[in-house]
Amino acid sequence: MTSETPGECYVYITLPGETEPVTAGRYALSVDRRGAPFGRFVYGRTYLERANAIPLDPVELKLSPRTYTTTALGGVFGALRDASPDYWGRRVIQRHLGKAHPGELEYLLHSPDDRAGALGFGLNQAPPAPKRAFNQTLDLSQIQSVADAIVADEELPGDAAHQQLENLLLVGTSMGGARPKAVVEDQDGLWIAKFNRPDDAWNCARVEHAMLVLARACGLTTAESRTVDVGGRDVLLVKRFDREKTANGYLRARMVSALTLLRTEDTFRSRDKWSYVLLAEELRRVCAKPEQNATELFRRMSFNALISNIDDHPRNHALIAKEKDWKLSPAYDLTPAVPVSLDRRDLAMECGDAGRVASASNLLSQSARFLLERNQAVSIIDTMKAQVRSLWLPTARSVGVSAHDCDMIATAFAYPGFDQTQKGRGL
Repeated sequence: MTSETPGECYVYITLPGETEPVTAGRYALSVDRRGAPFGRFVYGRTYLERANAIPLDPVELKLSPRTYTTTALGGVFGALRDASPDYWGRRVIQRHLGKAHPGELEYLLHSPDDRAGALGFGLNQAPPAPKRAFNQTLDLSQIQSVADAIVADEELPGDAAHQQLENLLLVGTSMGGARPKAVVEDQDGLWIAKFNRPDDAWNCARVEHAMLVLARACGLTTAESRTVDVGGRDVLLVKRFDREKTANGYLRARMVSALTLLRTEDTFRSRDKWSYVLLAEELRRVCAKPEQNATELFRRMSFNALISNIDDHPRNHALIAKEKDWKLSPAYDLTPAVPVSLDRRDLAMECGDAGRVASASNLLSQSARFLLERNQAVSIIDTMKAQVRSLWLPTARSVGVSAHDCDMIATAFAYPGFDQTQKGRGL
């Protein structure tokens, strides 16, 4: 953000039980005297007077008539950043606007209202009516062709049909990371369609679906998923857990990422705050059922270690609130990796006294912070380790992962170093 791109917008919210948004407040992004980004947010008086008014997030923007300010995250409050497009959404918006570096407000304003969570943004004080039409699953073949072109940085034909398809990819959801994706609808509701890339080492759509099925077999709460064949290529569909389809439209759940809870950024410079232990403490502070949520996080952390998921960064963990109370969202973006080392593997977030080391002893070292007795934590890890070892292959094969791809990912699961005792703090 530079001094050439200041501005402001209204922030809308869809309240619990409602399908139409209301105006919550006004956000302004400018620069201070040193040229550093400076964000301000103030709730509207009319909104504060509502009997059903709720805060935008559980940590930073409490219900108050005060003016909130921030210089962190480029002047963007965490809850607003979570509603902003992720890497893929930003890439499509850059393509759409013909700009290499749009301002943060441009990203907020040019992503559609199918973004993650319950927030929306606009230049008018009155929020627009929510869109009733979404991409249909039958559009997937055409959408995938445009996604392939964007991945390859290829030019698209300039006709109206291709322009419309490119617009279909303007998705603001922060769920799903950097993979090409779009939001589609069927009779059951909204799904995130995640496309394979030509340079994938294996069929990522089927493998990620297999990991979600495996996680559910291990007792985790996960997003619903399935795969579909589109022109001979697999597409993963992940059900939107922040939306609920009704006869009058979609109910929306508020959603904030672990980045916001930890008050950190999604860059490696901020990695010292990426921590399951610290996240557990935040869950205990803001969730209505702290013990249940902390235990679920411990189970998720253990599962990520056992499948060598090194992409478990804070943006891939979230809290949702369908009503007033917050809870850990269902798990999503569960993907195995196959690092060369069989002796030591690391998670993206610190998980114990030895830092990010993905070992049983390290996971157990801070189990009390997850409100678990030592014997409870040992039982969780031992049971899950046995389940992962015995179930990963039949689970993968049952959902169509090829024998070749199973061979490719086999070393990801319950790797030998998981049982080694780690000494010292991981780097």
